[in-house]
Amino acid sequence: MIKPWVFEFLPELGSPKIEPDPQDVAKLIARYFDLWVRDEALGFEGIFFSEHHFGRSYSPSPNLLIAALAQRTTRLRLGVMGVVLPYYHPARVVEEIGMLDHITGGRLEIGTAIGVPQELARLNITMAEARERNDEIVAVIDAALTDRVVSYSGKYFSFSNLRLLPRTLQKPSPPRWTTVVSADSARRAARRRIKITTGFNSTAMVKRIFDAYRDEAEAVGFHAGPEYFALRRRVTVAPTRDQAAAYAQGVADRLRSFVAEDERLTAHVPDAPAPSGGFELSQDEFITGTPKDVALAIIEQCTAVGAGHFLTVLNWSAPIAEVVQAHELFGCEAIPLLRAAPSAA
Repeated sequence: MIKPWVFEFLPELGSPKIEPDPQDVAKLIARYFDLWVRDEALGFEGIFFSEHHFGRSYSPSPNLLIAALAQRTTRLRLGVMGVVLPYYHPARVVEEIGMLDHITGGRLEIGTAIGVPQELARLNITMAEARERNDEIVAVIDAALTDRVVSYSGKYFSFSNLRLLPRTLQKPSPPRWTTVVSADSARRAARRRIKITTGFNSTAMVKRIFDAYRDEAEAVGFHAGPEYFALRRRVTVAPTRDQAAAYAQGVADRLRSFVAEDERLTAHVPDAPAPSGGFELSQDEFITGTPKDVALAIIEQCTAVGAGHFLTVLNWSAPIAEVVQAHELFGCEAIPLLRAAPSAA
């Protein structure tokens, strides 16, 4: 079985040059909430929100979305993939984890990330500093999920004998995830027994990243089965292949525009989008077709890399009516195929 998740950006209405009417923004957010509630009935395992700042997404504080959606759902697992740790004090991160686990009735998934370089740079945070801050906060999270009272002394954070409340409902803790894009980061996650997700790279490269995790897991004494791995892809689905191809061109155009707007990335996108950060944007990132087409492609990729979870970005940043249709098609016709698929080795 492959567990299907929504990976949600909550795209901005308008553009950097066009400020929408606030009432239209409110209506868009309300429609997305209705869509996420519908996703529970459609059979999605859960929703991972993303955290982004300064444009293109209405998701600067996804924990607020989780708290609100928890009141309208009963089964969906809810999380962030991931909370951008360098922006926050570790005490706040830990205490919000505890609150959200209770608010969701024990449906919280903990996801963390270092952040997007161009967004961090807007606040004069370098990637080197972001990694240092991330490592310190992760150490505090590790301690706080085990101990009732936490002390820490580091370069950026220092405190003694803090009781970080409330303790999580799920024991020993909610499931924990982190995003990775390299074998080295996968090995670090394995040493902490944290589940991982990745995208962008080719299926072959993702397998090498996941294999590095599996090898490290064996070295530290545990077996990492498919439940430890999530593959994330941009999926464009429509009733027909021709319509899906047309929608996919819109996704590619929006992604190209998004990347080209950042001057530091323009040199990398003469004809096609490409991210910074030392990893490729493979054509494997884009899965397009009818519900059956995309389900078979997802099963093939997940089987190849040994992933038990699939995070789908459906019809990325498309108009809401197209997104709603994509969720319906994927839920009604693709999800049953994914859940019936043999488990990855």
